Amino acid sequence: MRTDCHAHVFPPRTARHAVASLGARYGVDCAGKGTLEDLLERERAAGMERCVILCAAATPGQVVAVNDFALSLQGHSPQVAAFGTIHPAFPAWERELERLKAGGIRGLKVHPDFQHFRLDDPRLLPLLEAAQDDFCFLFHIGDALPPEKSPSCPYKLAALLDRFPHLRCVAAHLGGYRQWSHALEALVGRDLLPALTRTRAAQGAAAETPARSHPFRQRLSSLRSRRRAQTAASRRRAERCRTGAVLYQCRRLVSFHRTRAPG
Repeated sequence: MRTDCHAHVFPPRTARHAVASLGARYGVDCAGKGTLEDLLERERAAGMERCVILCAAATPGQVVAVNDFALSLQGHSPQVAAFGTIHPAFPAWERELERLKAGGIRGLKVHPDFQHFRLDDPRLLPLLEAAQDDFCFLFHIGDALPPEKSPSCPYKLAALLDRFPHLRCVAAHLGGYRQWSHALEALVGRDLLPALTRTRAAQGAAAETPARSHPFRQRLSSLRSRRRAQTAASRRRAERCRTGAVLYQCRRLVSFHRTRAPG
């Protein structure tokens, strides 16, 4: 089944303004009207059989209303899967997770830049721990800011994955919007999906480049091979060290018994 794993729609009364705001923020030409009907028409024209629609609340006070919208999308048709939203400053997040789970939602969108918190915010930790068994997380990663100043960056996500090794997550925008070199350094080889979201300008070039020969994929494959080789070499060195230590101890024991032997 061909699935568009990163799509956005908005309530009809706010869709036009939301699309214009997103385009202005990221300097892209957003296609479509921002409504569910327009999206589904475009998905069918592109040969997509299903789409994942991501919802995010900019403030804690918007969490319930945005999740109401996500739940309405989830029940619209089998063609649509919706991700709900959560915010670390929303006090009733445990009850909200239960409500989303009961409504059939199995994913959460986290957008630190848009939601005005940092991905290393300690308030996020209990939320991730409680939700990791029932939900997949899609994190917006990356920004024009350098990683240390960015609310979200590949290194902050890598730290979360170290803390929660079983966390199921997607690193949007190829692991870090405008931070792809950092994504290659911090996230290669980890158990996550660096989802690709293309702007209209990039779609033509991507269509001309087979997926297996795409430069990013080639670089990713090269780095994975290098990391596997480095890991194998480290294991061989450790094994040689252990073997050497055992042989050294054996020699010491033999020498000791020889010096203690009578006559």
